[in-house]
Amino acid sequence: MTASPSPSKKLVTDKAKELGFDAIGFASAKAPLEADFQRYRDFLREGMHGEMTWLEEGADLRERVDSAELLEGSETVICLARRYQRADEESDPPFARSIARYARGHDYHNGLRKKLRQLAAFVRTLGERVEARPLCDEEPILERAWAARAGLGFVGKNGMLIVPGHGSYVLLGEVLTTLAIEPDSAIPERCGSCTRCLDACPTRAFPRPFVLDPRRCVAYLTIELEGDAPESLREGIGEHLFGCDDCQTVCPFTRGHKAASRAETFAPLERWSTTELTDLLAPDFESRFGELTRGSPLFRAGPVGLARNAAIVLGNRKDVSSLPVLQTAASSHPSLVVRRAATWAVNWGWPNT
Repeated sequence: MTASPSPSKKLVTDKAKELGFDAIGFASAKAPLEADFQRYRDFLREGMHGEMTWLEEGADLRERVDSAELLEGSETVICLARRYQRADEESDPPFARSIARYARGHDYHNGLRKKLRQLAAFVRTLGERVEARPLCDEEPILERAWAARAGLGFVGKNGMLIVPGHGSYVLLGEVLTTLAIEPDSAIPERCGSCTRCLDACPTRAFPRPFVLDPRRCVAYLTIELEGDAPESLREGIGEHLFGCDDCQTVCPFTRGHKAASRAETFAPLERWSTTELTDLLAPDFESRFGELTRGSPLFRAGPVGLARNAAIVLGNRKDVSSLPVLQTAASSHPSLVVRRAATWAVNWGWPNT
């Protein structure tokens, strides 16, 4: 017979569901994630983080694996997931479909952070002098590793956390607390011999299962990279303007489940219905960048990054109607990075020209 959860555990679980989280798991905060920490250091030593220099910041990186560095006296890491896939994605406008699913609507950080703060406030009411700290993905914590320890899901061969019943289209958050709550058991990895995610990667960014080289990943190339995208990887970027879902789209654990009932908050911004990729190469785009990306994750790529990405996507798309815009950008865009991307696009095997 399975033991009933403690009153605190049930109260926290019920509150998390009330706030809109789709899954919750509990991990003991006592033992640091030493094996995951070693893999993280190996990742940095091999330089796979590319231009993401913040991944190596911190005195000794210990806060990523040792909860006491983030909250003194911590006992429990409450790990949470909220699904963002929507049932009506096929009706998204063309511009939105060039954006990774999580980024098509408003920036999720504000809404997710608010819910985590509300849950943390609730946890503090469950005992005298109980402390709780909400964590979003901006804090230095190996959240997928903690989520795997908490039994929230398991890490697949593409490095994504796969939550049973929901797949990997989930946003993660944590609440670190001094309240002791019995931990859940980790879930064994269930990928078996499947390699669909690895095979689907358009830029071959996985040197081996469970290891991603971000320097080759479309998400890195279109969001984090500030300069020129390597020419050898531009064709692989395909029609991805901002981020990539390919390794998740093919995953049986993700494809086999319905979209979340509360995912309407991730619907595309209304302005995407009248936005074209060629707009990002217009002479006045930089002055309109703030208006176009207001409240959207697209702000992270910057005006030059988005214009560069648009040129690459248009080059891969080979729509002759966009050729004049690319030719103009190649000759006169103020950014050398964009001019080079547009030049590549113009020379990229156009039909009937």
